[in-house]
Amino acid sequence: MKLGRFAFAAALTVTPVAALADRVLSIGGSVTEIVYALGEGDRLVARDSTSNFPAEATELPDVGYIRQLSAEGVLSVGPDLILMEGGAGPAETIDLLREAEIPMVEVADGYTPEAVEDKIRAVAKALNVPDKGEALAAEVSAQIAEARATVGEGVPRVLFVLSQASGRIMAAGEGTSAEAIIELAGGENALSGFQGYKQISEEAVMAAAPDVILMMDREGDHAVANDELFSQPAFASTPAAEGERVVRMDGLLLLGFGPRVGEAVSQLAAALHSDEG
Repeated sequence: MKLGRFAFAAALTVTPVAALADRVLSIGGSVTEIVYALGEGDRLVARDSTSNFPAEATELPDVGYIRQLSAEGVLSVGPDLILMEGGAGPAETIDLLREAEIPMVEVADGYTPEAVEDKIRAVAKALNVPDKGEALAAEVSAQIAEARATVGEGVPRVLFVLSQASGRIMAAGEGTSAEAIIELAGGENALSGFQGYKQISEEAVMAAAPDVILMMDREGDHAVANDELFSQPAFASTPAAEGERVVRMDGLLLLGFGPRVGEAVSQLAAALHSDEG
């Protein structure tokens, strides 16, 4: 299994980091999870809207969506350190924060076990607790290895559907966190030939012939029941429809590649290989 295309640089220091920051703003669900997993959650003063785990994080002030931040919102919580996942923005907001000379560390995404370890170490270094980072990285690495050891022998074709509102199907191609977690759990991405998340046609879904449909577990207007999903022509003729094989998981757990990635692999592997033998 080749996962090299999922690895990126561990971290980029944007401005000098405060040695003993005690008013930390965390932007990005996986980064926030890491802060709590390191036992440093009491240093957080705010978070972004993607940071919904653990439950304590949701009690913090919310500065907005990671890609739609405002400088005013960020500065209003008075951080002395900003930790953020790669891709936070918009660019003009980040530029204004640089001008304010608030220490910032950008923690790059990466979708391999090694990249997760590097992400943990980067956050721990920024918080000046490197020993805790090494310990957590080793723990998470062991959890991933244990989870992968349980993967079944079959290689089901899995189609990750990000959304299918109004018949417009947005699905995961190559180089995505969805593809990476599918492969770690012993599956194969049913789609190839394009990078990232893309709207695809009904014919593309049929041609992909997925054995399993993978989706985020959603509620309200964003939820879709199995009967509704397989009533759509695009999905009705797929192998997945024969046994109504749909796997739903919490989005941050599934795609976050944070300290719970071992749990994500374990849950997804069990679901993908549940009918083997």
